[in-house]
Amino acid sequence: MMLHIPEVLSAEQVRHIRAELARADWVDGRATVGDQGARVKRNRQLPEHSPLGFKLGEIILEALRKNPLFFAAALPKKTIPPLFNSYEGGEHYGLHVDGSVRKLPNAVGSIRTDVSSTLFLSDPEQYDGGELVVVDTYGTHEVKLPAGDLIVYPSTSLHRVEPVTLGARVCSFFWTQSMVRDDWKRSMLFELDRNIFGLREKIGDTEEVLGLTGHYHNLLRQWAEV
Repeated sequence: MMLHIPEVLSAEQVRHIRAELARADWVDGRATVGDQGARVKRNRQLPEHSPLGFKLGEIILEALRKNPLFFAAALPKKTIPPLFNSYEGGEHYGLHVDGSVRKLPNAVGSIRTDVSSTLFLSDPEQYDGGELVVVDTYGTHEVKLPAGDLIVYPSTSLHRVEPVTLGARVCSFFWTQSMVRDDWKRSMLFELDRNIFGLREKIGDTEEVLGLTGHYHNLLRQWAEV
């Protein structure tokens, strides 16, 4: 399931993060991937253990904790501290799939990458190219969102970032281990959750809405790994 979540960050938060990143020391993005990714990756990133990256990442994590749509879609168990990258001057990232397991930066464990997220920090008119292209069983999807908006998609998906030919594309990206490992089950739970929400807005907490709510939680209880 791919999902566009608008306005995860406010315009003020985006300006603050971009101002902080403007004084950052970027490194070659190939330092943070394995052999397959390094062959097709050409961009710059903040170092994984950057104090600035941790500080800015906490702003994003706090926004995610307050976002009910992200919770409903990802059903997060653990989310890795957000990373930051920049593309310009023809930089790109060729077709690849994200690694299945990533170590946490504080060396206290690892997470399984179930859900990949890209949070855009540049508006579309600020750069040419740079579309995130996700390939799945339903086709090929191009994504280029306003600053502050988030796209989430299964980490099993092949994807790439097109060359940035003018301006700079700045984003944050991170992975989430879900309480529900299977994307199909997460998708069903998300659709059920959204329909319950819509019914509750229209008709309130009727007996039928409460019954569907109970069904949702019983399915989550059956499938969740906590």
